[in-house]
Amino acid sequence: MAARKIQVLAFVGAPAAGKTEAASIAAELGIPVVTMGDEVRKELKKRGLPKNDENAGRVATELRAREGLDAIAKRCIPHINEIDTKVVLVDGIRGIAEVETFKKEFGDEFLLVNIEAPLEVRYERIKSRGREDDLLSLEEFKKREAREKGWGMGDAMKIASRIIKNESTVEEFKEELKAFLQQYKHTKK
Repeated sequence: MAARKIQVLAFVGAPAAGKTEAASIAAELGIPVVTMGDEVRKELKKRGLPKNDENAGRVATELRAREGLDAIAKRCIPHINEIDTKVVLVDGIRGIAEVETFKKEFGDEFLLVNIEAPLEVRYERIKSRGREDDLLSLEEFKKREAREKGWGMGDAMKIASRIIKNESTVEEFKEELKAFLQQYKHTKK
Protein backbone atom coordinates (compact mmCIF):
# COMPACT_ATOMS: atom_id res chain seq x y z
CA MET A 1 0.00 0.00 0.00
CA ALA A 2 1.43 3.39 -0.99
CA ALA A 3 1.94 6.01 1.68
CA ARG A 4 -0.65 8.74 1.75
CA LYS A 5 0.64 11.99 0.29
CA ILE A 6 -0.31 15.21 1.96
CA GLN A 7 0.76 18.66 0.78
CA VAL A 8 2.24 20.55 3.74
CA LEU A 9 2.45 24.30 3.33
CA ALA A 10 4.55 25.83 6.10
CA PHE A 11 4.79 29.52 6.94
CA VAL A 12 7.93 31.09 8.34
CA GLY A 13 8.42 34.75 9.13
CA ALA A 14 9.49 37.18 11.78
CA PRO A 15 7.10 37.88 14.66
CA ALA A 16 3.91 39.64 13.49
CA ALA A 17 4.78 39.28 9.79
CA GLY A 18 1.32 37.85 9.10
CA LYS A 19 1.63 34.10 9.69
CA THR A 20 -1.42 33.95 11.95
CA GLU A 21 -3.49 36.02 9.52
CA ALA A 22 -2.39 33.69 6.73
CA ALA A 23 -3.41 30.68 8.83
CA SER A 24 -6.83 32.27 9.43
CA ILE A 25 -7.31 32.72 5.70
CA ALA A 26 -6.35 29.08 5.11
CA ALA A 27 -8.88 27.98 7.73
CA GLU A 28 -11.57 30.12 6.05
CA LEU A 29 -10.80 28.25 2.80
CA GLY A 30 -11.23 24.92 4.59
CA ILE A 31 -7.52 24.12 4.83
CA PRO A 32 -6.67 22.57 8.21
CA VAL A 33 -4.05 24.48 10.21
CA VAL A 34 -1.50 23.10 12.67
CA THR A 35 -0.07 25.93 14.77
CA MET A 36 3.39 25.21 16.13
CA GLY A 37 3.01 27.76 18.93
CA ASP A 38 0.10 25.70 20.28
CA GLU A 39 2.63 23.05 21.30
CA VAL A 40 4.50 25.62 23.39
CA ARG A 41 1.22 26.91 24.87
CA LYS A 42 0.24 23.31 25.77
CA GLU A 43 3.55 22.96 27.59
CA LEU A 44 2.95 26.25 29.45
CA LYS A 45 -0.45 24.98 30.56
CA LYS A 46 1.01 21.61 31.58
CA ARG A 47 3.56 23.42 33.74
CA GLY A 48 0.98 25.85 35.15
CA LEU A 49 2.80 28.89 33.78
CA PRO A 50 1.12 32.12 32.64
CA LYS A 51 1.03 32.72 28.88
CA ASN A 52 3.46 35.56 28.27
CA ASP A 53 6.43 36.14 25.99
CA GLU A 54 9.04 35.46 28.67
CA ASN A 55 7.55 32.08 29.66
CA ALA A 56 6.82 31.06 26.07
CA GLY A 57 10.38 31.91 25.01
CA ARG A 58 11.95 30.14 27.98
CA VAL A 59 9.85 26.99 27.55
CA ALA A 60 10.40 26.89 23.77
CA THR A 61 14.15 27.28 24.32
CA GLU A 62 14.12 24.53 27.00
CA LEU A 63 12.23 22.14 24.73
CA ARG A 64 14.69 22.77 21.92
CA ALA A 65 17.68 22.33 24.25
CA ARG A 66 16.30 19.09 25.70
CA GLU A 67 14.68 17.52 22.61
CA GLY A 68 16.57 19.17 19.73
CA LEU A 69 16.01 22.30 17.66
CA ASP A 70 13.23 20.43 15.84
CA ALA A 71 11.34 19.58 19.05
CA ILE A 72 8.22 21.54 18.14
CA ALA A 73 8.13 20.12 14.60
CA LYS A 74 8.40 16.56 15.93
CA ARG A 75 5.44 17.26 18.23
CA CYS A 76 3.39 18.60 15.28
CA ILE A 77 3.99 15.74 12.82
CA PRO A 78 1.53 13.32 14.48
CA HIS A 79 -1.17 16.03 14.37
CA ILE A 80 -0.51 16.62 10.67
CA ASN A 81 -0.63 12.90 9.90
CA GLU A 82 -3.96 12.51 11.72
CA ILE A 83 -5.67 15.01 9.44
CA ASP A 84 -7.52 13.33 6.57
CA THR A 85 -7.05 15.94 3.87
CA LYS A 86 -4.92 16.63 0.83
CA VAL A 87 -3.35 19.85 2.16
CA VAL A 88 -2.41 21.13 5.62
CA LEU A 89 -0.94 24.46 6.59
CA VAL A 90 1.70 24.66 9.33
CA ASP A 91 1.85 28.03 11.04
CA GLY A 92 5.04 29.15 12.75
CA ILE A 93 8.27 27.54 11.55
CA ARG A 94 11.04 28.94 13.74
CA GLY A 95 14.17 27.25 12.45
CA ILE A 96 16.05 25.32 9.83
CA ALA A 97 16.02 22.13 11.94
CA GLU A 98 12.21 22.19 11.83
CA VAL A 99 12.30 22.62 8.05
CA GLU A 100 14.67 19.66 7.72
CA THR A 101 12.46 17.48 9.93
CA PHE A 102 9.35 18.34 7.93
CA LYS A 103 11.21 17.76 4.64
CA LYS A 104 12.36 14.36 5.88
CA GLU A 105 8.79 13.44 6.84
CA PHE A 106 6.91 14.90 3.86
CA GLY A 107 9.57 15.11 1.12
CA ASP A 108 8.57 17.01 -2.00
CA GLU A 109 5.11 17.56 -0.54
CA PHE A 110 6.59 20.12 1.90
CA LEU A 111 6.64 23.76 0.75
CA LEU A 112 8.15 26.54 2.86
CA VAL A 113 6.67 30.03 2.44
CA ASN A 114 8.32 33.12 3.94
CA ILE A 115 5.98 35.94 4.92
CA GLU A 116 7.88 39.22 5.01
CA ALA A 117 7.01 42.57 6.57
CA PRO A 118 9.19 45.48 7.81
CA LEU A 119 10.01 45.73 11.54
CA GLU A 120 8.06 48.97 12.10
CA VAL A 121 4.92 47.53 10.50
CA ARG A 122 5.25 44.30 12.49
CA TYR A 123 5.68 46.15 15.79
CA GLU A 124 2.56 48.24 15.18
CA ARG A 125 0.65 45.02 14.45
CA ILE A 126 1.91 43.26 17.55
CA LYS A 127 0.78 46.15 19.74
CA SER A 128 -2.73 46.00 18.30
CA ARG A 129 -3.37 42.24 18.15
CA GLY A 130 -3.71 41.82 21.92
CA ARG A 131 -2.28 38.33 22.43
CA GLU A 132 -1.09 37.66 25.98
CA ASP A 133 2.47 37.00 24.83
CA ASP A 134 2.62 40.23 22.78
CA LEU A 135 2.69 42.85 25.52
CA LEU A 136 6.17 44.03 24.59
CA SER A 137 8.16 47.22 24.26
CA LEU A 138 10.03 47.74 20.97
CA GLU A 139 13.26 46.59 22.67
CA GLU A 140 11.56 43.43 23.99
CA PHE A 141 10.11 42.83 20.53
CA LYS A 142 13.60 43.07 19.00
CA LYS A 143 14.91 40.64 21.67
CA ARG A 144 12.09 38.21 20.82
CA GLU A 145 13.04 38.34 17.15
CA ALA A 146 16.73 37.82 17.99
CA ARG A 147 15.82 34.82 20.17
CA GLU A 148 13.83 33.26 17.33
CA LYS A 149 16.63 33.95 14.84
CA GLY A 150 18.90 32.11 17.29
CA TRP A 151 16.77 29.02 16.67
CA GLY A 152 17.62 29.26 12.95
CA MET A 153 14.60 31.26 11.80
CA GLY A 154 16.70 33.54 9.58
CA ASP A 155 18.22 30.54 7.80
CA ALA A 156 14.77 29.03 7.28
CA MET A 157 13.50 32.33 5.86
CA LYS A 158 16.39 32.37 3.37
CA ILE A 159 15.59 28.93 1.91
CA ALA A 160 11.84 29.42 1.51
CA SER A 161 10.53 28.34 -1.87
CA ARG A 162 8.10 31.23 -1.98
CA ILE A 163 8.02 34.75 -0.49
CA ILE A 164 4.81 36.62 0.16
CA LYS A 165 5.24 40.28 1.08
CA ASN A 166 2.91 41.77 3.68
CA GLU A 167 3.75 45.46 3.39
CA SER A 168 0.52 47.08 2.26
CA THR A 169 -3.08 46.72 3.38
CA VAL A 170 -4.49 43.67 5.07
CA GLU A 171 -6.98 43.38 2.20
CA GLU A 172 -4.19 43.16 -0.41
CA PHE A 173 -2.34 40.61 1.72
CA LYS A 174 -5.49 38.51 2.07
CA GLU A 175 -6.13 38.58 -1.67
CA GLU A 176 -2.58 37.47 -2.47
CA LEU A 177 -2.76 34.70 0.11
CA LYS A 178 -6.14 33.49 -1.11
CA ALA A 179 -4.82 33.26 -4.67
CA PHE A 180 -1.75 31.36 -3.44
CA LEU A 181 -3.72 28.95 -1.23
CA GLN A 182 -6.45 28.27 -3.80
CA GLN A 183 -3.94 26.54 -6.08
CA TYR A 184 -3.24 23.98 -3.33
CA LYS A 185 -6.77 23.66 -2.06
CA HIS A 186 -7.77 21.95 -5.29
CA THR A 187 -4.81 19.59 -5.71
CA LYS A 188 -5.51 15.86 -6.01
CA LYS A 189 -4.95 13.43 -3.15
